[in-house]
Amino acid sequence: MKTALTIAGSDCSGGAGIQADLKTFAAHGVYGMSAITAVVAENTCRVLQIQPMTPDVISSQITAVFEDIPPDAVKIGMLPDSDAMVAVAQCLRQYRPPCVVIDPVMVSTGGTDLMQQTALDVMRRDIIPLSTVLTPNLPEAETLVGYPLTTPEELREGCRILHSMGAQWVLLKGGHRTGDKTAEDLLFDGRSFFTYTAKRIETNATHGTGCTLSSAIAANLALGQTVPEAVEHAKAYITMAIAHGLSLGKGHGPTHHFYAVYDHGLKAVL
Repeated sequence: MKTALTIAGSDCSGGAGIQADLKTFAAHGVYGMSAITAVVAENTCRVLQIQPMTPDVISSQITAVFEDIPPDAVKIGMLPDSDAMVAVAQCLRQYRPPCVVIDPVMVSTGGTDLMQQTALDVMRRDIIPLSTVLTPNLPEAETLVGYPLTTPEELREGCRILHSMGAQWVLLKGGHRTGDKTAEDLLFDGRSFFTYTAKRIETNATHGTGCTLSSAIAANLALGQTVPEAVEHAKAYITMAIAHGLSLGKGHGPTHHFYAVYDHGLKAVL
């Protein structure tokens, strides 16, 4: 069985963070493991409290995984501060996993900062160069490049700048663009652009969508797919999960990570 490790924050409400990542890995038939970078007390409406893990605890979790069950892919999500970033970067440089998907989580769906702004330079210097695939949404990309990205050419230039920071592939997600009837993502490898388009779904079930997409890409890479294939299939997966989002909570509800499994898989087993 293929394996994947998520290095990210914990979401006690189950819709985002490592909970979403592990559900996504399982839905793809990949054995999931986790290293928690922060415990986040949140629900579909708000973030109540954030408790970062110490660098030693983060490093020990990663070491425990790699020395026993080396992952075929690593997904990195919430890194709350510079110390966490340095610890993760040191571990990944030591263990050199075959592929790393980095979701530069900065703000929760509800609008709470999940990363200290002072850590931006460390993100650019130590984390982004480790990425096989970097998956920023539009606000995250704008923060990383330092200016708004509005026109099609500005979006492409943003991809070029992020690639120049050291990412092998950049997936600029289009879900935050307003006024479009479709959600269009741009994938860039330093030479060519690939475009992925899906119909925009009007729903409140968007909690953890970025976590889920990046984890689906990591799972597909662990299964041996190329980056364009992994992104294509992950895009289809997250679109399905959003379309069948769960009516849970009073705010931004969770996506349905197991809709296809429940619809096609478990019935044949139970």
